[in-house]
Amino acid sequence: MKYKIVYMGTPHYAKEILASLIEAEDMEVALVLTQPDRPVGRKKILTPSPVKLLAESYNIQILQPNRLKDEGIEEMIKSCEPDFIIVAAFGQILPKTILNIAPCINLHASLLPQYRGASPVQQSLLHGDEKTGVTSMLMEEGLDTGDILEQIEFIIPKEMRLQALMQQLTDDASVITLSTVRGFKDITPQKQDEDQATLCKKIKKSDGEIYFDNAELIYNKYRAFEGWPGIFDAKGTKYDGLSLLDSNSENEACQILAFEKESVIIGCTKGRLKIDTLQPASKKMMTVKAYCMGRGLKVGNKII
Repeated sequence: MKYKIVYMGTPHYAKEILASLIEAEDMEVALVLTQPDRPVGRKKILTPSPVKLLAESYNIQILQPNRLKDEGIEEMIKSCEPDFIIVAAFGQILPKTILNIAPCINLHASLLPQYRGASPVQQSLLHGDEKTGVTSMLMEEGLDTGDILEQIEFIIPKEMRLQALMQQLTDDASVITLSTVRGFKDITPQKQDEDQATLCKKIKKSDGEIYFDNAELIYNKYRAFEGWPGIFDAKGTKYDGLSLLDSNSENEACQILAFEKESVIIGCTKGRLKIDTLQPASKKMMTVKAYCMGRGLKVGNKII
């Protein structure tokens, strides 16, 4: 028996899950829905999603609706007669008419009901969580509120940053997708505990601003905002290559405490950080030591 799948997803996370479905001998992906091509970069080049590129390479039929309620979308999905509709980071809420076509399974990168919404992986790092995971859930009209089917937990190493954690959860999501579909008839869905539910919003660029107040919080921002938006001070100077030295010492914020090879140890109101490189606004990345030497900054001075 082959399970007939209609798949909805957009970014790399969703592409890897789609790949696992395509490669599985007992799955048939009949239709893929993904977001419309978007302008990317300074030149605003119209760029297809990773999911679209993968589906094209396997000659799978693709739809790119602006809204799932657009004319003809529901009919196209129904015509596939899917056993399941699988959804992963698609970017749109499914209307009830589509939810009623077949069991809709969503792959969410958190241990629901924690971190419902748009940025669950970043939130687990921002909060310094010891563990996170992936949840397969039955979809309903609410945002990530459906019954839990299966979960895979992952213990987060203290030094792990966003891209590595995202890849781990992507791999786990690919495994749990196949497990949930194959075992669906024997799974008893579990209601989410609304008392434990938390909601997270989309990350904004301004979220990356730091004030050298709490070293541990800054370090967690550095882990969570790898790639974009990064971390930066009020003058727009970006910081990279951070290590958390301690979380509890009391210091003067922004003060240079010591030089260590090409790096600098900076005091925060609470805790200390070692920083390897920085990039002043509109300039190239450089070692923090080179930056300090160029400005005559010494131990005891403030870095900003």
